[in-house]
Amino acid sequence: MAIKVLLDTDIGTDIDDAVCLAYLLVQPECELLGITTVTGEAEKRARIASALCRAAGREVPIYPGAEEPLLVAQKQTRAEQAEALAKWPHREAFPKGEAVAFLRRTIRAHPHEVVLLTIGPLTNVALLFKTDPEIPRLLRALVQMCGVYERFPPGRLTEWNAKGDPHATAVVLRAGVRVHRLIGLDVTTRVRLSAQEVRERFSGHGLLRCVLDFAEIWFRERDEIVFHDPLAAATVFAPELCAFERGRVEVELGSERLRGFTHWARDPEGPHEVALGVDPERFFEHFFGSFKRD
Repeated sequence: MAIKVLLDTDIGTDIDDAVCLAYLLVQPECELLGITTVTGEAEKRARIASALCRAAGREVPIYPGAEEPLLVAQKQTRAEQAEALAKWPHREAFPKGEAVAFLRRTIRAHPHEVVLLTIGPLTNVALLFKTDPEIPRLLRALVQMCGVYERFPPGRLTEWNAKGDPHATAVVLRAGVRVHRLIGLDVTTRVRLSAQEVRERFSGHGLLRCVLDFAEIWFRERDEIVFHDPLAAATVFAPELCAFERGRVEVELGSERLRGFTHWARDPEGPHEVALGVDPERFFEHFFGSFKRD
């Protein structure tokens, strides 16, 4: 049976969110119940999600969510890739102020069946868990692209989603979800393709050609895509792509310089499953194998 998924995303900044959504839209084992967007220009982010859904021939519920973190200043004010929206049909208007309520009623309508996949800062999810503290126990699983755990990438001690709203991250990490899986920057940075490889491999599928138009905005300042979010999504359906170890994760809130740093300790009884390794070749076989050529 297909796995029911809710996606919470800051699509429109790093291109990997759009790549992740495209994967979910074609993944045969995924029943995508809805999408919520988070951080600055949440409605433009919803329009980008709508463009991909339309390109895939799908109508998926989409709700713009919180644009401001709980306590810190917003570091992500713009959805730069919205510039490419003129090329693709999309919805223009969305329900306002209903993202958390949508997540709540969808999870309650399918108790113990929904995987909540978070690939952006965690403001929406923290608000959901605080609004209805029973929700974490009603999830099938919570899967997050969040944090850094063992092998820090050069110059990176913190990860964007964890530090984008660190207080929300703390709420979510303490929520007590039955299956709580974290895929961090130290693992996701091992799955990447150059801009040239992306252009070659994305050109053979209509939905990936749509993603490529948004990616060209990303490529103005970068020459590759790191598949952070698609890897997290792939573990929902193929957890064997990563090696996981159980432990405990907490987030730094005290030090302003390190706010959002994820403290990780192995513990066989711990509440979190942390990815510590990945097979890049196997991941890309899985990812591109989900797309049928036109």
